[in-house]
Amino acid sequence: MATRAGTASGNDSDAFRLGRETMRGALAAGGLDRADLVLAFCSSGSDAALFLAGIRDVVGTDTPVIGGSAPGIITHDRLSYKGAPAAVAAIASDRIRFAVGAAGDLDGDEEATGRRLAAMLPADAAARLLLLFYDSIRAPAGPATPPVLNSSAPLLAGLAARLAPGVPMIGAGLLADFEFGRAWQFDGRGIVDRQAVGCLLSGDCAVDYVIMHGCIPADGIYRRISRMDGAVIHELDGRPLTELLDEAFGNTDWRQERPVISSLTLALDCGPRYGPPREEYFAGRLLTGVTPDGNGVGMFEADLAVGQEVRFMVRDNRLMQQSVRENTPRLLERARAAGREPFLALYIDCGGRSAMFSLTEQEEAAEVQRVLREAGVPLLGFYSGVEIAPLAGRSRGLDWTGVLVLLSEEVR
Repeated sequence: MATRAGTASGNDSDAFRLGRETMRGALAAGGLDRADLVLAFCSSGSDAALFLAGIRDVVGTDTPVIGGSAPGIITHDRLSYKGAPAAVAAIASDRIRFAVGAAGDLDGDEEATGRRLAAMLPADAAARLLLLFYDSIRAPAGPATPPVLNSSAPLLAGLAARLAPGVPMIGAGLLADFEFGRAWQFDGRGIVDRQAVGCLLSGDCAVDYVIMHGCIPADGIYRRISRMDGAVIHELDGRPLTELLDEAFGNTDWRQERPVISSLTLALDCGPRYGPPREEYFAGRLLTGVTPDGNGVGMFEADLAVGQEVRFMVRDNRLMQQSVRENTPRLLERARAAGREPFLALYIDCGGRSAMFSLTEQEEAAEVQRVLREAGVPLLGFYSGVEIAPLAGRSRGLDWTGVLVLLSEEVR
């Protein structure tokens, strides 16, 4: 293969050593003597500056390093969201071009940030993928207030307005921890926050992906948003959303959760009305919590509008496990049947799908680990706040999903 990649992970309180050793491990795993692009993620348990310095101690200052904060990581041999977990992927290729850009002021105007980021990237007719990592946190959660979040929808709209049509945008809104503290991004050169970072991959590279849910409609009812303010929904069909959720949960205990990690969520249904529920139709929306006055419910994304229809969704752990078990080998088979050999797998996994939050005995990502380990495909995964992938004709922000991406080249 003309493109090679390697991944490595660690969990070490010494952040410099953690960066240095994971970087060394990734190069060794890929049999690489250089990296043309590094993807790196570490948690709030690490000093990000020292972690990046450790990476730079191995690859130097010229190699772009992108990624940023993540509450936990997933590789072949490690799945961790406690302590100071971190993971690194190194890619070297003489067939792929990597163009990195970053734009700030995300908490001022997400759409303008997207346009500026797109303007930094080359107009390449051979563009295959835009990897996108942005800061999910506009204002961290307080003791009695839900977090205020940057929205992916206007950011993606700004990018799409200037990016070449048909280029998929896949990535994540980054978190530093499960408590919605301040996040950060690696922008190719250093450490930033409140920014969007993109890497355009062009050349001999193919992209296969699948969106995995594990949510099903709670009922057959489509509910119309009748009052909302920004990312806060007040009423559905003229009734307070808090009252509807009290009835759906059968209690008011959910009001104490920030975010609401119980089994119920909302979703856009992008499929045919009253058609069979399929994973590729739904864009879930995490509930960040009740507003301090108790009259509204915050959404993780601010892309909903008055008059739009939503559905109550129930998270089903059995279906979540089944989706991963069926879709992971199916995606691998799809790529190889088309004559492509994956050189790297990325797994962008909602933090709510972790066993700690979904209250499962087994981590759903363990099946991703197993299949890709047996297939010999390097894996870099991390937990996210928002997952981004194409759904129903355009790239969207998603919640409660696992987005598995295979980067491949044609077998020659």
